[in-house]
Amino acid sequence: MTDVQVSLETGAGLERRLRVQVPASRVEQELEARFRSAARTVRLKGFRPGKVPDGVVRQRFGPQIRQEVIQEVVQSSYSEAIAREKLRPVGSPRIESEPEVPGEGIAYTAIFEVYPEFSVAGLDAMVVEKAEVSVTEADIDQTIERLRKQRGQWQPAGRAAATGDRVVLDFAGTLRGEPVEGGKAERFAVVIGEGRMLPGFESALVGTTDGTDKSFDVTFPADYYEEKLRGQTVTFQVHVHEVTALELPVVDAEFIRRFDVASGDLAEFRRLVRENLEREVLAKVQAEMRRQVIEQLLAANPVDVPAVMVSREAASLQAEAARSAGATQGQAAGAYDEVARRRVRIGLILGELVRAQSITADQGRIELKLDELCRTYDRPDEVRRIYQQNPDLMAQVENSVIEEQVMTWLMEKARITTRSVAFGQLMGV
Repeated sequence: MTDVQVSLETGAGLERRLRVQVPASRVEQELEARFRSAARTVRLKGFRPGKVPDGVVRQRFGPQIRQEVIQEVVQSSYSEAIAREKLRPVGSPRIESEPEVPGEGIAYTAIFEVYPEFSVAGLDAMVVEKAEVSVTEADIDQTIERLRKQRGQWQPAGRAAATGDRVVLDFAGTLRGEPVEGGKAERFAVVIGEGRMLPGFESALVGTTDGTDKSFDVTFPADYYEEKLRGQTVTFQVHVHEVTALELPVVDAEFIRRFDVASGDLAEFRRLVRENLEREVLAKVQAEMRRQVIEQLLAANPVDVPAVMVSREAASLQAEAARSAGATQGQAAGAYDEVARRRVRIGLILGELVRAQSITADQGRIELKLDELCRTYDRPDEVRRIYQQNPDLMAQVENSVIEEQVMTWLMEKARITTRSVAFGQLMGV
């Protein structure tokens, strides 16, 4: 590496510009070695293998071989320069080649971003509040009631619509006599009080019956997502096809067996519901504690983030949104940048802790994580083999385990306070 000249410039933020100059002697040495190798292996009509004259090889393949050699010299000298300067580049560099000067070798500038160098601060000042929640019999009752509603059947009400009823209707909205775009539907189902429609729309359906035709005005809120309708009063014409009420199933042995309680026993069913709620509580409490730790780490570590990592994460978020049902099309450029920047900062901070504390994935935890991922499939052993034979999938599992280990380490560093919280308050039900 002593034959290569290197100079480093610091650009804006985390950008670095690394100028590398490779002497002609090194380039020519690499070229000669490549020509000798080509002469031994190249096949040309009229020549025996390995007997193609050097001049013919240079004439026929010289430009191609030279280009390949220069690319390899750039790659190798860049790696050497990075090691000499002790840099940690993010991604591949952008190479700006300089015009070649005969007899002076090659020179280029590699432009790239580096990972920020920092030590994680705020570890000794973390305070985390832990919610203490007890699942009560009333919580179990409410859960069973929700399960009944999920499996209820809509039946003709035979009366005027009330809160909780489902109304199937046609509607059409007009603003100053003109139809509202997207403000029309046929045989549309509205559950009164569910909140899917504007409150004024749902409340206007109370008291309607099968066959009702009705007109009413609804004023759109000032912060409505569609700007042209904000604060506007729209007139709706509706025709009610039917009013139905939710008929709930009886909690009997048949109902209970639908939840994998073969005995149909109510006490066993309630025990199962309790266990599920307690698992949900544990997951929610841990997630909230994790959120508190992350927020404190972000506040204590205003780390610069490489733009290339933000761009990559934003693209991933956008692709994920596009795959989701009902994703908004044509999101503005940069719509995901802030979320992406936050995610990258979190990843850098946790990654630095992993490096500083020499945390590696615990094999026992990896096995447990695989069990957790595969048990929900019909053929868990087959899914497990798929994971184990796919390095990318296993890397994801290992990264997940390492993150859990980092969070465990952080929780051990934090001062934990406790606060009693009702189940409904914690779960938002």
